[in-house]
Amino acid sequence: ARVAEWRQEDPGTIPAGDVYGTGSPTGIAFYESGALGKKYPGLLLSCEAARNVVFGYFPKPSGAGFELERFDFLRAKRADEFAEDGEKMAGEATWFRPSDVTVGPDGAIYVADWFDARVGGHRMVDTHAAGTIYRIAPKGVQLTIPPLDLETLEGQIAALKSPANNVRNIGFTRLKAASERSLPAVEALLDDANPYFQARAVWLLAQMGERGLEAVESILKTHADPQMRIVAFRALRFVEHKTLEHATRLSRDPSPAVRREVALALRDLPLSQCQEILLNLAKRYDSEDRWYLEALGTACAGKEEEIYPVLLRELGNADSTKWSDRFAEIAWRLHPRQSTSAFRKRAMASSLPLNARKDALTALAYIPTKGAAVAMVHVAEQGADDLRPLAQWWLYNRSSHLWSDFAGDMRGLNVKPDQLKPDQDYKAPIDGPEPVKIELQDVLALNGDPVRGKATVARCYMCHQVDGNGVEFGPTLEGWGKGNSREVIATALIDPNKDIAHGFEGMEIETKDGHIIQGFVLFSGGTHILKVFGGGEVEIPRKLIKETRPMKRSLMMSAGQLGLTAQDIADLVAYLKSDSPAT
Repeated sequence: ARVAEWRQEDPGTIPAGDVYGTGSPTGIAFYESGALGKKYPGLLLSCEAARNVVFGYFPKPSGAGFELERFDFLRAKRADEFAEDGEKMAGEATWFRPSDVTVGPDGAIYVADWFDARVGGHRMVDTHAAGTIYRIAPKGVQLTIPPLDLETLEGQIAALKSPANNVRNIGFTRLKAASERSLPAVEALLDDANPYFQARAVWLLAQMGERGLEAVESILKTHADPQMRIVAFRALRFVEHKTLEHATRLSRDPSPAVRREVALALRDLPLSQCQEILLNLAKRYDSEDRWYLEALGTACAGKEEEIYPVLLRELGNADSTKWSDRFAEIAWRLHPRQSTSAFRKRAMASSLPLNARKDALTALAYIPTKGAAVAMVHVAEQGADDLRPLAQWWLYNRSSHLWSDFAGDMRGLNVKPDQLKPDQDYKAPIDGPEPVKIELQDVLALNGDPVRGKATVARCYMCHQVDGNGVEFGPTLEGWGKGNSREVIATALIDPNKDIAHGFEGMEIETKDGHIIQGFVLFSGGTHILKVFGGGEVEIPRKLIKETRPMKRSLMMSAGQLGLTAQDIADLVAYLKSDSPAT
């Protein structure tokens, strides 16, 4: 599910920096300098409202991209971290919903929190719209905003060094306006111990005339740090100074990160201006770095049809089953129209491993032509047993949009193997009686057992995924309990209608022949696709629809309808708040 959600197996998607399951990421900031000391410059901060935490990362360059190792920079306390009345305090702690983060001119980090029992930011439970601004600074240190005399060169340099974006922009604009007078002071920053101050100087020097441009070009050619060469190239590109000349030389740079930056600079250039550069970049692709491959694909945007024959001649083979991994991946990323027959042959080749044949099928699925649709039908009809179901899925998926004009040429195969038919009612079993009315206070008065809760959670499998088990219909429950109080979790089980999760509002469709389909809308266009109870999908052409109406209640069955007792719910709550569910 996580791969599908982030489209990680689709061309045109860069790798996700961090995938941690359910969440609600909000504000983000990068800390370059400030009051926190020498340990923290280079810190990436990301607010995760659903998990009551501000994540921290120190991005580590890796190939053409970055590795991100997550840690908790600022979070709410857990129950076992309170000296007294831990459960009550922990419940209130889950109301911490960090929504944004920034660095202030005093060097402290500021975090905004909207303080609510549920994620959403729309007064889900807290009707007073309460919130807090947290200030993170070294203990015992009295911080102040330094006074700046912006009429002096020293004051302008100090402003440029500020940890706050808005302050350093003031310094930047003043220094740029002073031009020749401020140039020596800006050049002196190139020797500063803080690499981020050096980078700010590079960006500014590129906008300060010939002498500044020469200094930046020197860094571009001689600096040992690839990140500084990237800054120099970006700065020169921003002022449109010899971009192609620099790109040609840097296309042979030993750093894949530098070459990535070159690739991104070529996106809007015609092939006549950058063919040699593109070839240099393609020849240096190692067939393992997805960041690099996506940058190369970006470089070829809008000119895939033109560059493909050149790359095929230089790096490929007339027999697509003999392609190297490098060229197969480049062709997959570009998927031009003229590659259709080559990918069809690869998809049908028993000599190739399954992953290579799946990639060929994905490439076909991204080619918007009748030939690609017919090729997919061929694989669905005559391909290997391990690939036919995927080919049928792609036909079903593409029939409602990319290949909708070619439905007649698909000869009926544009139906998912387990596709439900909209000639019957598909209703969630939510209208049954409540056998037992369960009171919230009765649940909260009980001690839950996470071991029993792990057994009880199987009741949820019909609609939710938990720890890798269950049906993907409602929201996944992995990690969900950690960010919510016992009261919120219990209420969601007892009365699902009280607070419906964002994105899971139900829709009911009535067809012209009187049938009812209830579910979540996956696609709405010439055809409606609904995910229905049990995880299946129903496709209903618009011409068959009489009425579409939002549902006024949740599609989730209540605890009473599931036959759960107050103790069962308490056990479930304990399990969902434990470390057992995958996070």
